[in-house]
Amino acid sequence: MSIDFAEHLACLKDGPESGHLQALESSYHEAARVMSPRGLDNYLRGIRALCDLNRGTDLVLTYVQEMPGVAKEVGEDVVPDVITALLKLASHTSGTVLTLIMGTLPLAASRFGDIELVRGYLNLLHQLAAKAPRGLRPMMENMDELLTKLTLGGLRRWALWGAQAHARDFEGQAAYFGLKTESARAVLQQERRGTLFVDTQRRLNFYLRALWGRAFFLRPTSGDYETRTGLRPFISEFQIYLPDAFDDWRGIKGAEIYRAAAAHCAAHLVYTTAPLEAAGLSPVQRLFIGLFEDARIEALAERDFPGLKRLWLQFFAAETQANESAPHPVVDLMQRLARALLDAGYRDADPWLAQTAAAFQSALAERPGDHQLSWQAGMAFAERLAQQYQLPSLRILEDWQIPYRDDNDFIWEFDENLFLTRGSDYLPDRPNQVRRYVSVMEMVNEVDCELAGDDAQEVWVLATPFWLDQEGCTINELEGKEPVSDPYHYPEWDYQVQLHRPDWVTVIERRQGRGDPELMETILTTHRPVASRIRYLIDALQPQGVIRKRGYEEGEELDLDAAIRAMIDIRRGMMPDPRINVRITRHVRDLAILLLLDLSESTKQKVGVKEGEPGYEEAPSILDLTRESTGLLAWAIAAIGDRFAIHGFASDGRHDVQYYRFKDFDRPYDDEAKARLAGMQGGLSTRMGAAIRHAGWHLGQQPAQKRLLLIITDGEPADIDERDPQYLRQDTKKAVEELRMRGIHTYCLTLDPHADRYVARIFGENGYAIVDQVERLPERLPAVFAALTA
Repeated sequence: MSIDFAEHLACLKDGPESGHLQALESSYHEAARVMSPRGLDNYLRGIRALCDLNRGTDLVLTYVQEMPGVAKEVGEDVVPDVITALLKLASHTSGTVLTLIMGTLPLAASRFGDIELVRGYLNLLHQLAAKAPRGLRPMMENMDELLTKLTLGGLRRWALWGAQAHARDFEGQAAYFGLKTESARAVLQQERRGTLFVDTQRRLNFYLRALWGRAFFLRPTSGDYETRTGLRPFISEFQIYLPDAFDDWRGIKGAEIYRAAAAHCAAHLVYTTAPLEAAGLSPVQRLFIGLFEDARIEALAERDFPGLKRLWLQFFAAETQANESAPHPVVDLMQRLARALLDAGYRDADPWLAQTAAAFQSALAERPGDHQLSWQAGMAFAERLAQQYQLPSLRILEDWQIPYRDDNDFIWEFDENLFLTRGSDYLPDRPNQVRRYVSVMEMVNEVDCELAGDDAQEVWVLATPFWLDQEGCTINELEGKEPVSDPYHYPEWDYQVQLHRPDWVTVIERRQGRGDPELMETILTTHRPVASRIRYLIDALQPQGVIRKRGYEEGEELDLDAAIRAMIDIRRGMMPDPRINVRITRHVRDLAILLLLDLSESTKQKVGVKEGEPGYEEAPSILDLTRESTGLLAWAIAAIGDRFAIHGFASDGRHDVQYYRFKDFDRPYDDEAKARLAGMQGGLSTRMGAAIRHAGWHLGQQPAQKRLLLIITDGEPADIDERDPQYLRQDTKKAVEELRMRGIHTYCLTLDPHADRYVARIFGENGYAIVDQVERLPERLPAVFAALTA
């Protein structure tokens, strides 16, 4: 870890030597990959600011671990805004609520997907802290449900309604923002929108790329905060801004409106090559010119992709079927002209309108790339209307709008495609950390560099280890450090509110030190009687290949002897036995098993002797017996040939669930794996639900028909930051249920003699076994494995 980072964490209670620092180092590495040096500096300044705030260690830990994910979603410029918001909120609410806000911010960033909307969200929280301080905490606890159903505008209206309705009723605030009242549910349902941008953004990106073979930048906008266009699409700085939600419109689904709007805006970007001249034009004239320019770029898009015509034309058909009277005759003419320009087969009853549309389409066929056609046609149309009608106000003209069309400001304020003309120079300076494979001489020349830290832009790697003869080891063993994975964020089940807390737990993959691999070989010698019995298990579990079984009415082969007996019975006038076929079965073991070890502090306890009694130092610990049983089981599984992995876990609060991989599925059970098992150590607590979810993720990567997670633990789920004994039990039960739905079977072998009161509720009646005598674990574990996989 770099010295600067450790200094910024000096406010933690345990100082720079805190066990949390290795977990926080992983978050810092993640930040270095998604932030520029300026963003990293703001990130570190935020740590110091929150330390000086003195609102608890949990707030600092949450910020360090969650802020990289927020920056990854909406950009690093949001970091100062988050710090400013937390500092402002600190005068209105407690450190626990600040921690909840910071913990749910990655969810908000992923749902909003835009930095301006996140800023609006932070402003909303500041308003609520002043108007409804008792409602912030229950609101944060239900943020997952709220953001799934509401846009930022809907959330703002829902929250401010509750703050106003319960301004002086503190209990009412807590109930409303906790979604426990009928009024809260009713207003939530009222503000719920049809189709959210965040739910369709990925499909829109694929859709546009499939059409034009290039990337388009889509961003959401909220009508409550974007005064420029309300909820209309618009284009700015070569980015397409779409409303954060679309309701169904006259029978057309919101997803269809998103497709039409995205395709229309993309057509502007593709086919508009220069701005239109706006000097001396009134807003009404610009509106009419935009009507023809929309028709021009849509015609060009339809020429390349004819199916787009059907996508856009359905909106004009719905407009006609609605049979609503236009607010002004000019607005009615605009509606009909827009349809005539889009659909050459449409013939309007007004001859002048039909002639105008036909003339424009004819000119467009001759000069499709000349945008001056739109300018000329729009001016002629505006002049003719001014002669025949008293033009209404601009507000009335703008009231009519097809929902998928943008505000057309882009055609007057056109910017060149800087991504095409300037390439990557236009992109913001955000150097990501990359791994570069170099030669030995390149490494030698730079090996004494003292300038690079953990935020280095490049990590150099050699194809083979760099051996130092004088030191008797590799340079990585001498100067390097054990790698720490990126943080993995998992939800956690809150049984009191019956909802997941999104991204509540952070799992960090680490490596423990190595030991002597000969220790694992010694285990086989020490437990020779047990090893002999395991050999019989191995023979029984070995795949038997192709097996033919006789006596079936249907099968793959004919049993000649049985067929002859049946023919004899027929000749004798007797009922023959129809079971004259042979069924061929292929016995192939397709199994992936992950052995998950509880490595909490309690595993250091000695077995069979109390502290201070004779022989205490020589007595084996629970960890020693776990290592022995794991070694025997690994030897047995390796002999059978099944894919297996050996992992372990311990926890130091929800921010630091430590996950150890001693042997992976794709690695053999060799000296490296044995050395890792020999160096296995115990410590900390048992946050089992998060470890089970992460182990299930690893198992889910294996292409096996049967996947088994076998857990060895000596106690119930517990951690230092949870006082409710039922909380982690219920979360572990939920994690087991989630794995079961994914086809992963979970089985627990517990060493706790008092586990009857909780283990059955977690793993089910047939999902556990209790080892009353810990000394028998080495012989019980292989037998359990054989029973589960036979």
